[in-house]
Amino acid sequence: MTVKLPRGCCSGGQDENTERGNWGGKWDYMLSLAGYAIGIGNVWRFPYLCYRNGGGAFLIPYFTMLFLCGIPLFLMETCIGQFSSSGCLTVFKISRIFKGAGFASCLVTFVVSGYYNVIITYPVYYMFLSFTPNLPWMDCNNTWNTPLCENLRGGDTNRSAVSNLTSDTIRRTPTDEFFHNYMLQITDSVEDQGTVVWQLALCSCLCWLVVYFCIFRGVKLVGKVVYFTATFPFIMLFVLFVRGVTLPGAADGIKFYLTPDFNRLTEFKVWADAAVQIFYSLGPGWGGLIMMSSFNRFRNNVKFDAIVVPTLNCFTSFFAGFVVFSVLGFMSHQTGVPIEKVATGGPSLAFVTYPEALAMLPAAPFWAVLFFFMLFLLGIDSEFVQIETVVSSLLDEFPQHRHRKPLITLVLCMLMSLISLACVTQGGMYVLQILDWYCASMSVILVCICECIAFAWIYGPGKFVRDVEFMAQRPIGTWWRLCWNFITPIVLILIFITTLVFNTPVNYRDVEFPAWAQGVGWLSALASLLMMPGYAVYLLAVTPGTLAERLKICSQPTDDWGPALDAHRTEWEEYKAKHPPHLLPPGPLCDNRLVNRLRRRTNRAEYNMAAQQPPASNNI
Repeated sequence: MTVKLPRGCCSGGQDENTERGNWGGKWDYMLSLAGYAIGIGNVWRFPYLCYRNGGGAFLIPYFTMLFLCGIPLFLMETCIGQFSSSGCLTVFKISRIFKGAGFASCLVTFVVSGYYNVIITYPVYYMFLSFTPNLPWMDCNNTWNTPLCENLRGGDTNRSAVSNLTSDTIRRTPTDEFFHNYMLQITDSVEDQGTVVWQLALCSCLCWLVVYFCIFRGVKLVGKVVYFTATFPFIMLFVLFVRGVTLPGAADGIKFYLTPDFNRLTEFKVWADAAVQIFYSLGPGWGGLIMMSSFNRFRNNVKFDAIVVPTLNCFTSFFAGFVVFSVLGFMSHQTGVPIEKVATGGPSLAFVTYPEALAMLPAAPFWAVLFFFMLFLLGIDSEFVQIETVVSSLLDEFPQHRHRKPLITLVLCMLMSLISLACVTQGGMYVLQILDWYCASMSVILVCICECIAFAWIYGPGKFVRDVEFMAQRPIGTWWRLCWNFITPIVLILIFITTLVFNTPVNYRDVEFPAWAQGVGWLSALASLLMMPGYAVYLLAVTPGTLAERLKICSQPTDDWGPALDAHRTEWEEYKAKHPPHLLPPGPLCDNRLVNRLRRRTNRAEYNMAAQQPPASNNI
């Protein structure tokens, strides 16, 4: 019953995919994975969600959703990508009727990459302007300031600012007016797009050049770049933490961040926020996880990776809360404004509130450069993976053009830059908000639901688990099968329903957009949502036979589904012949003693052989 492994399959040799390429080493993949999962949202979204949803008590639903939904999805996508060496399009050879989900992932990633470049442009712009003796947003004595500008620092003025901030008259901080009046040159409404802000356009072009020259040669080059871009933010985060906790008022900010309110755990919205944050933070459904794992060596210990990286991601989010709220506590201490008034989330935290607090520090330009450089690095890692996802998916679909990868990458970056250009006009922030609010909010959730159905149900739980165990050379626990088949799909459906129920019209600075702008947003969402049923209908229409025959043909794996390398495919065919699905538990609830005994008897030789080999986690 033993299947011999070809010599060298775990350390290179026949395990090398010379056509698509592989990661240069284990750490190349791990750091790329961590850089993708850990992004700007860990700094500007999680801390705000935590304090808003019960402080320290929010960690209970947060880590619960991590284990019920986050890690199982992460493991499923990395398993299927590594097993098939396929991107998010060709991976649906496993069940072609769901290939529309792959197209939806590519479209969403393409659009998001376009406007995400603008988000990482903002810290670049701030960083350049921080190389001065005095930060330009420190006071109200600038040409772009208005009579509404209120300097919160110093004397009795900051005491009057408290009443001004809570009165009917809306006051603006110097940083707020710098961001909106000087940097964005924002117009009054989405109807007025104005002209291109050339300073932002030039910074956007610089970001595109950096991204292109870091990814045009594929994962071999990306894997080396991330040694800096994925690790340096942690160093800067720690430096900012040490500086933050030594400031007066920091303890009050941290207390505000962590004080638990367990009564909030009875609210459904709190659990929904935790699930949504886990889902969007780890990044399943975008195609990035499948793409990155597809460049792994076949025997890589994927289970280890899928537990370590999500856990690191969550603890980074938690740690970032100390960095943010220690400085916000200091800001509250200096100005007299209550912490709940200065605590915000999203871009306003990163580009208005936190820079306002940095301006109050001694040696403010130094800390500003550190903070914005950290934001840039956190964002650019995610941009690497998003663009590589689209490029690799297209080249997997049309492998005859692999030798043109630098040119194809350049063309795609130029097309995406057109989306960026629409977001760096004077009304570009409104465009960015519309795309960010609608484009991916529901599509990626539906993509993940399709993946669960295709991989764990249509292909079959027995087959999927068998293939993963063959690849990993170790058994998959009952917990993962239970999640893939039942728990995770149910959580995803609840997230989808929550997104629909709690969805509100997009607004910016408390000004709602007109109906036509909302309509454009919904059209951007429908463009990807309709790809899933649309492709299924198209495939059924062009497939001959009765409806039942068409469904059967389109749902089954194609003949070329399976491991990419001939050596692994031969082993896999032999393994399948000796381990048909009926010898495996047909579902996660069928792990009775009789089936387990049969399973141990038939698989003992393979598992003993795997235990005698060097750990697979040392290689990719």
